Amino acid sequence: MLAAFERLARDGRPVLVTALGLIFAAAALWMLWGAGMGMTAWAMTRAALFPHLLGFEAETGMKMGRNLAGPAGWSLRYVALMALMWWAMMIAMMLPSALPMILIHARVVARGRARGHAMRASPGWFAAGYLAVWLGFSVVAAVMQLALVETGLISGMMLWSESRWLSAGLLVLAAAYQVSGLKYRCLVECRSPMEFLARHWRDGAWGAFGMGHRHGAFCLGCCWPLMLLLFVGGVMNLLWIAALALLVLVEKLAGPGVAVARAGGALLLVWAAATLAV
Repeated sequence: MLAAFERLARDGRPVLVTALGLIFAAAALWMLWGAGMGMTAWAMTRAALFPHLLGFEAETGMKMGRNLAGPAGWSLRYVALMALMWWAMMIAMMLPSALPMILIHARVVARGRARGHAMRASPGWFAAGYLAVWLGFSVVAAVMQLALVETGLISGMMLWSESRWLSAGLLVLAAAYQVSGLKYRCLVECRSPMEFLARHWRDGAWGAFGMGHRHGAFCLGCCWPLMLLLFVGGVMNLLWIAALALLVLVEKLAGPGVAVARAGGALLLVWAAATLAV
């Protein structure tokens, strides 16, 4: 028994997986419960699928705009809560696709220690660096959300686009980025964990944090226009969240991921044209 605990202390991967699993579960559950918005994500998704429910849902739940933002709309509390909501979504959507990179980093550290090397890099710090990038994106997205609500381009209640021009513009942006050189470069970095670690290895806690931050930056570089599509279909629309998360997962982990990314770009471009036509 003592030997098993010693091996666990040296390896640390089971603890890391458990901790990341708890973070993922907490983020997903908080998002499903509405992230403090007054209406659950399931209720918002139902209203998107069945618009006749919208009046009922509005009467029973969505007081978020009045309670948090106040008459002027801008409120530090509102921005903070929306940033946390976005961060929970990003953790739930992006952590599964980042898990292989984090676990490979942990395996390299564990093998180095088993061979007697003084490996001071911490996989926990690597994960923290990765999540810090998405926290920064979440703050920017929350400010964008408030600005779009204030200008009437997205619904203050359902958080989806109310402008065909906004929808088409975001779809065209995402479509163009899907086939861009920058997207491809970032995707290559995300799809090659061992090469990434070999090129960017840094020892120590801050070195691991920096590697995680760099990986998060490449991940953000792959996906940020796709994340902005939540403004089109609804920020808390579970179908959109699931579809985008699946697309990101396939792009980063599946064999034909690059081809899928380019095919997705073509589909988004057709969708943009249809948005302007109807």
